[in-house]
Amino acid sequence: MKSLFVGNMSFQTTESDLRAAFEPFGQITRVHMAMDRETGRARGFAFIEMPNDEEAAKAMAGLDGKELGGRNLKVNEARPKGEGGPPRGGSGGQKNFGPNAGRGPGGGRDSGGGRGKGGGGGRDRFSNEDYRESARQPREPRW
Repeated sequence: MKSLFVGNMSFQTTESDLRAAFEPFGQITRVHMAMDRETGRARGFAFIEMPNDEEAAKAMAGLDGKELGGRNLKVNEARPKGEGGPPRGGSGGQKNFGPNAGRGPGGGRDSGGGRGKGGGGGRDRFSNEDYRESARQPREPRW
């Protein structure tokens, strides 16, 4: 059983379009199209499960770069959920968009990095602590 990732799909591509493209290469167990929770629209990628590894390899070779719905598909073997690819962002350096951005390595304020109790692992996250000293701004009316 091989799971294939299909990316760079047109948002108008349907499950039946994908089945039609992959069925000439072999049997398809499952087609899962990623849908946006809020809009209900396709997100532009899908996962296809094929029981035969050889057929899946042929489908990858035959459909990678092939046009479907005006877009060139990207087809490769799906990685397990936790694995993922390289981190997004391009430059590789950690970006700091928080309230302490541009204040040097200490982070500003008391040079403790703005975090209490053990620091915050990973990316800079906002916390209520960052906003304690600032006055609250009134909300814009919604009409």
